[in-house]
Amino acid sequence: MSAYAARSRQELLDEQEEVCRELDRLRDRKLKLNMARGKPGKAQLDLVSEGLMHVFQTPEDYVSDGIDCRNYGELAGLPAARRLFAELLGCRPEQVFAGGNSSLQLMYDTVAKAYTHGLVHSPRPWCREEKVKWLCPVPGYDRHFKITESFGFSMIAIPMTEDGPDMDAVEAAVRDPQVKGMWNVPKYSNPDGIIYSEETVRRLAAMKTAAPDFLLMWDNAYCIHEFEGDFVPFPDILAECAKAGNPDRAIEFASTSKVTLPGAGVACFAASETMLDHLKKLMGVQVISFDKVNQQRHVLYLKDKAHTLELMRRHAAVLAPKFRCVTDALDRQIAPLEIASWRRPKGGYFVSLNAMPGTARRTLELCAECGVTMTGAGAAFPYGMDPLDSNIRIAPSLPPLEELETAMEVLCACLKRAALEKLLK
Repeated sequence: MSAYAARSRQELLDEQEEVCRELDRLRDRKLKLNMARGKPGKAQLDLVSEGLMHVFQTPEDYVSDGIDCRNYGELAGLPAARRLFAELLGCRPEQVFAGGNSSLQLMYDTVAKAYTHGLVHSPRPWCREEKVKWLCPVPGYDRHFKITESFGFSMIAIPMTEDGPDMDAVEAAVRDPQVKGMWNVPKYSNPDGIIYSEETVRRLAAMKTAAPDFLLMWDNAYCIHEFEGDFVPFPDILAECAKAGNPDRAIEFASTSKVTLPGAGVACFAASETMLDHLKKLMGVQVISFDKVNQQRHVLYLKDKAHTLELMRRHAAVLAPKFRCVTDALDRQIAPLEIASWRRPKGGYFVSLNAMPGTARRTLELCAECGVTMTGAGAAFPYGMDPLDSNIRIAPSLPPLEELETAMEVLCACLKRAALEKLLK
């Protein structure tokens, strides 16, 4: 195979005819395959379900550090759950708040409280600001962007580099006092799979900001989610911020959604003790305590960091072949044509692909016609607007391997068709 750009028009027309026949064959199969979200597959859920659901054997199992987890109380969560998350994140238990099942809910709630009441260093609640601006590394996580969009914040796209967000752009943007915060997925970023460099982390912790209450929303969703190689240690953002003289700058989020069971796990946030006390006071109005039975279930099942990482290695054994399936198909069918580029992550839940500019939306339309559902074009950008119409987020985790192979066959054919249409137009 030769690159499309090197072919004559007649050769491109011949190729288009062949690709169209292939797509007709795929449509006739009436597939119903879903790669829209980063959901764990059945094999991963089966790894966990039986053990997690049978940890309670006696009434004493419901007691943790003298606390009966079946009753009210402990707004910040069971001390044992806080200790477990602190060990996983590398911070101190006193900095951890263990909540319900959803880190996204905790993130939304944090922004909402900043909006209605302000944070520790806020001159006023954000709802009283003339305008609130927010930094969004791109490509990024669509659900993050939906939160800040829902509050009417003006979102500013920050390009991602090999080391994380473009720090020159970030440091220039935060000179504006209306810039109040920034989304971050610092390890195996969604969707690029980039790990922020230590220099990037230090610069984020230490940079001068015009807004005294500037906030790093630090979504460490994939902090222990390697599927290739050993666990990669990561700097503690809270310690870095404190060292730089900005102890209240970051709030870190994590959950067991892709460790145990999505929708039935435990989420947490970690912050300086000053920020934690501020948020606890506000949260105490809306909730007495979260589900401590589920927190205790996870403590008994996961035990500690070493035991949790062993579970993650079992997850990796399921995930790694799926990610290889994706990159192998792209290497074999797309690389010689030079119509797209992609990243090769070693952890996280996505493969980020950049198609020929102007073809991502069309590619995904063709995929849908063939029965393959993927994340919508532009989802990884604020307001759903990819200026190049290029980025496609591939989520390989949910389908069984055999279905994934078929889905990749469809995606590759659709990438070819969309590129040919663009070149022949």
